[in-house]
Amino acid sequence: MNTSLLRKIRIVLSIIFVVPTTFVLIDFTGLLPSSVINKIIYFQFVPSLLKSIIIFSILSTGFILVLLLTLIFGRVYCSTICPLGFLQDMVNFISGKLKKRKRRFAFKKEHKVLRWTFFTIPIIIFLLGSSFGITLLDPYSMYGRVAGNYFRPVYIFGNNVAVSILESFKLYWIFPFEIHAFNPIPFIITTLILGLVVYLSFTNGRLYCNTVCPVGTLLGFISRFSFFRIKIEKDDCLNCGVCAKDCKANCINSDEMSVDMSRCVACFNCVQSCPTEGIKYQFNNPFHVKPGLSVDESKRNFLIATGLYLSTLSTVLGQVKKKIVAKKESTVPVFREHAISPPGSLSIDRFNSKCTACHLCVSACPTQVLQPSFLEYGFLGMLQPRLANSAGFCNFECKICGDVCPTGAILPLKLDNKKLVQLGKAKFVKENCIVETEKTDCGACSEHCPTKAVHMIPFQGKLVIPEVREEYCIGCGACEYACPTKPYKSIYVEGNTVHQLAKLNLENIAPQKEVDYKEEFPF
Repeated sequence: MNTSLLRKIRIVLSIIFVVPTTFVLIDFTGLLPSSVINKIIYFQFVPSLLKSIIIFSILSTGFILVLLLTLIFGRVYCSTICPLGFLQDMVNFISGKLKKRKRRFAFKKEHKVLRWTFFTIPIIIFLLGSSFGITLLDPYSMYGRVAGNYFRPVYIFGNNVAVSILESFKLYWIFPFEIHAFNPIPFIITTLILGLVVYLSFTNGRLYCNTVCPVGTLLGFISRFSFFRIKIEKDDCLNCGVCAKDCKANCINSDEMSVDMSRCVACFNCVQSCPTEGIKYQFNNPFHVKPGLSVDESKRNFLIATGLYLSTLSTVLGQVKKKIVAKKESTVPVFREHAISPPGSLSIDRFNSKCTACHLCVSACPTQVLQPSFLEYGFLGMLQPRLANSAGFCNFECKICGDVCPTGAILPLKLDNKKLVQLGKAKFVKENCIVETEKTDCGACSEHCPTKAVHMIPFQGKLVIPEVREEYCIGCGACEYACPTKPYKSIYVEGNTVHQLAKLNLENIAPQKEVDYKEEFPF
């Protein structure tokens, strides 16, 4: 193969992987079925690894192929598959254009202690029962939050502009989309983390990948033994240092004519820039030990131990709970003791220990009820999705969140089973209900309840008032979303810490009505 083409091939492959991944993270139309989404996310390392621990299947073997690819070709995952790596490359490209002179890098020593610290801490936290460390550092999940908070609103804005233009020509090919909720604190947290990644990339190339990212550290360790690797041919090398100046991983020591393969991200910039073809990407026997050198047993044992750790099911770590209190005054404030976790998560503790907050389910949710959390799950559950009934409700006929979840934090459910999963129980606050306070008819909650757990009973004169039959309630939040009282709802859902099964109401069950998001009273 002509090695000068390697960089171009890498760029093309990166686009092929990243564009579909970005699309599924920002799509609000439900254009792609869940089976296609699962295939697109297949190679993302951390989601695949976590899913294999929970449900081992063909769709959860992507991380194994990534490990094999790394052992054969080096860290091609970091250069072609990882969307956060692509984002950093774009930052590098832009920073090079902004500067008067061409961007130059230089060899820097490995931050070994920091590197293995950032790798070890998330594993320890995971073993204690929380995915919080993985949530913060997993590159795919981080990119998912960036896509959801930044790229998705731009995509929606462009869609709505296109709708306006087409409607002026009486063309109705696409529909407008309205964002129901904006969560400033998760947005700020995402912005701060993104700012750190952009800063490190702008100033030091792939420093984040080679110091902070736990996936980069693990793949970097395996890459030390890869069959194909970057090698400097001493007979052809002019010691000009061009390769080191183009190495965004800062891993080429041109003075010693050596390459730190644990940090090389296989970008092939050096191969293309070398004026004498003195640096090559070629086969190398990783098991050949030079005289006077020995195999590092401590690193080998560390890798084995890491594999055992990651295959161990986590235990439960107590979470710090925070009540959600509305800011505005009302007659009876509503306190929700527990957040509502998605259908298929089984329990809050299990969900907190498995979810990496990639927000793929948030983007896929057609009613926008899934929203990033702040402290609703406690500090260690920060950014993980929860049902926010102020933004929407869990559609009775929908199960897309479990179908697309890449980590297995939300298990896929059959629709008939999902319809009986009790996420929480509706609680009626009579003192807030307008039937009580204004002596007027309402019934919005009962009208939109898909199981008729909320039904109307005689109250005063001809008035009727809601009553909740908790055994039939599935906690979908349709009643809470439809309730017109402000600022506190007269009916709300209290989340179940462990999901239960509701009874099937054979007599009164009815199709769920469509809620008109544009009207103040959705009935």
